[in-house]
Amino acid sequence: MRSFAVALITLSLVAVAGAEAAGVRVVPEGNRSAKQPPVPGASSRRTSAGKTTFDEKYERVVKLLETDTQLMSKIKSTAKRYGIDPIHMIGAIVGEHTYNVDAYDRLQSYYVKAAAYAGESFRFAYDGEKVTDFVERPQFEPCNKNTDSYSLWTCREQIWEKEFRGKVVDGKRYPNDRFSKIFFQPFYAGQTFGIGQINPLTALQLTDLVASKSGYPKLDETRAAKVYQAIMKPDISLAYMAAAIRKSIDEYRDVAHMDISKNPGITATLYNLGNPHERAEELAAKNRGRSSPAWPQENYYGWLVNDKQKELEALL
Repeated sequence: MRSFAVALITLSLVAVAGAEAAGVRVVPEGNRSAKQPPVPGASSRRTSAGKTTFDEKYERVVKLLETDTQLMSKIKSTAKRYGIDPIHMIGAIVGEHTYNVDAYDRLQSYYVKAAAYAGESFRFAYDGEKVTDFVERPQFEPCNKNTDSYSLWTCREQIWEKEFRGKVVDGKRYPNDRFSKIFFQPFYAGQTFGIGQINPLTALQLTDLVASKSGYPKLDETRAAKVYQAIMKPDISLAYMAAAIRKSIDEYRDVAHMDISKNPGITATLYNLGNPHERAEELAAKNRGRSSPAWPQENYYGWLVNDKQKELEALL
């Protein structure tokens, strides 16, 4: 046993040394902040409205993970398929169900929710304009050269931010809010689904990766119901969760030259905030010309994951 542990430590050190040699800085484990950053008021209000507390919600989701062996097995196998440590998926699930939604008693509860919406007619639109028509506007033409779903929808999201968000275009004023919230929430603002709380736009971005790694059918914006059904089904939701984490790790490695794969609080933060490419670009710009690096910072959500890391690792 001792020799096995020594071998693992040796392999870890070799991996870290290899990353450093390649010009990629390994982000240290743990939190950079001594105290948890403030939790947004909206999260506090949702929790109060449910007559519960963050501590109670945390305990419920940990209990779910402890007792649902089928779920834990699927988390491990999915993480392996996407080449990530399962602690990253555990962290994202715990963060979502502590601060954004409440844990369901059993994994199967998600099927009930999926079935409830299956017969509905959906479309992604804003103020009568379908997103399929919206992205045909000339402003989005630079995105058409992108052949993979992640680059295509990330580009479209960036165009929204630069050209439309909070602006008047062709006599129409567009809200000062996220692309995902304006065009991809047909029920109510901020809606996400499934154990991974996947946003429909995120699913469209990651559909090529998920199809390649997991074999699930590709999603597209013309069939909104299929997008919702996919992200509400537990197995598929887990695949999209793993794909999102994989993308965050890759973006920070390729763009910011940072290896965040050893810090689940940072991957959880990015899972919560989204837009890993833009955030990696911002960090790269911040570090340009610096002799000592500015490390990525955890938010309130990621801080909890790092603070509870040993407890969460025990679940595995």
